[in-house]
Amino acid sequence: MNRRIARLLMLPALVLLVSACSACGMTSTPEGVKHYTFRIVNEFPHDTGAFTQGLLFHEGFLYESTGIRGQSSLRKVELETGTVVQQRNLPSQYFGEGLALFEGCLVQLTWTSRTGFIYNLDTFDLLGEFSYDTEGWGITHDGSRLIMSDGSHILRFLDPTTFEVLGQVPVFDGIQPINRLNELEFIDGEVYANVWMTDEIVIINPATGAVTGRIDLGELKNFLPAGTNLGRDDVLNGIAHDAANDRLFVTGKRWPRLFEIELIPVSR
Repeated sequence: MNRRIARLLMLPALVLLVSACSACGMTSTPEGVKHYTFRIVNEFPHDTGAFTQGLLFHEGFLYESTGIRGQSSLRKVELETGTVVQQRNLPSQYFGEGLALFEGCLVQLTWTSRTGFIYNLDTFDLLGEFSYDTEGWGITHDGSRLIMSDGSHILRFLDPTTFEVLGQVPVFDGIQPINRLNELEFIDGEVYANVWMTDEIVIINPATGAVTGRIDLGELKNFLPAGTNLGRDDVLNGIAHDAANDRLFVTGKRWPRLFEIELIPVSR
């Protein structure tokens, strides 16, 4: 077959492929993705017994969800000292995961039990439970909807009253799906997500699923105290934002430090 004719015959298929990618919110080239490194602004003690799964900041305190069956908990932590000032332990069959604060209630996920818990912010009293049909990893909210990850490249949007799934969006950097989305934090209209087993946080447009930024925290472990011995699972996980003072905090599972960092743009 003539090469020119063969190329012409391939054009309709290419057009269909491009159209399909566009319909899924995917683009052939990631446009406008910003890259960041970091500067440490401050550091604080962190409990090395805390297998950090969910983290948030509220009125001067950190609220933390920790994992591991038989060790999972909900905690209120003093930022400056790392002291746990309030704690509720989960029943031993549950593996604690993501944590969000919505309208005076703490919402905590569990990993494979498909069960979430709702607590009173002040007393940690259990107010209710809810279920979901996937794994529970990270959770945050945009002011009107809960946003949940399950370890895939999908973000789900939940009604905060009924916990019904209102919609979902796949997360892509160009045509590359970003899998293993874990702990989430909603900051200035975008979702910040730890990518499990990496030293990276991705910034996501929740309307489109497009990655708008990537934060490389690969050097952060070098600032942990000398002699820190991290296991394979003791990876970067935990993002908290102090909206009133625009402070960003990050830590890891069983890390002895929690860091306040400033993002520094990197030219690519």
